[in-house]
Amino acid sequence: MNAGPTVSIVIPAFNEQSTIRACVLAAIDQTDPADEIIVVDNRSTDATRDIVRALQREHPHVPRVLLSQDEVQGLIPTRNLGLDYASGQVLGRIDADTVLEPDWVEQVRRIFRDETVAAATGPMIYYDMPLRRWGHRADDALRRAVHRLARDFHYIFGSNMALRAEAWRDIRPHVCRDAADEMHEDIDISIHLHERGHRAVYRSAMVAGMSARRLDDAPRDYYSYVMRWERTYDAHGIRDAKLRAPMWVFSVIYPLLKGVRWSVKRRGTTALTR
Repeated sequence: MNAGPTVSIVIPAFNEQSTIRACVLAAIDQTDPADEIIVVDNRSTDATRDIVRALQREHPHVPRVLLSQDEVQGLIPTRNLGLDYASGQVLGRIDADTVLEPDWVEQVRRIFRDETVAAATGPMIYYDMPLRRWGHRADDALRRAVHRLARDFHYIFGSNMALRAEAWRDIRPHVCRDAADEMHEDIDISIHLHERGHRAVYRSAMVAGMSARRLDDAPRDYYSYVMRWERTYDAHGIRDAKLRAPMWVFSVIYPLLKGVRWSVKRRGTTALTR
């Protein structure tokens, strides 16, 4: 196939031995292969690097790169190294627990044939939660509603995003370093894309899976994570209340999702002990 722009997939990773293999295998097993898959390891002390090297040996035909970002601990410099290194015309950026749907690259190429699109994002399937397909439809409906509410400002989410290399090079000098690690780095990218006139779109067909492991955090840690939206907007002097809709949605639904997650894990533990 391979019609459309070239696509690189960038995967920042820190101590992701439990998820990195599934993540990379899903990036490899695409109906329309990516031109490049880049894992950027950030000082992992577990088997992350060894697993990626093993995958390189198992799949020698796939253009994969393992980079090391050892200068400083942090997602943003690790992400930046991968995006700067990537050679594709479109730069996919996913998390190390993301499991792409098999047609993800195909959909990304289709989206970016439109020269006016600078960035794109799509819905998630929470693969370690029950009723996954129902959850996918609910996630898609929620994200579409958020984008309609935000009007001309469109979010792109770090677990499932792609941006044109030209747009990345334009915003690269402006994205925040966030040394204190208080912001949502993907929302920061969204803000800078918007401020510099780049068009971001939401497409329901651009689907990726992710873990719901954030729900395993203590409530205090979870709500601190959600409040990164507020801290990101405050850092940019943004006061628009409607852009905070995702923050309130994730806060309100947390008790319900936490209960479902606890029930799933409890059933799994019970099954193992029988």
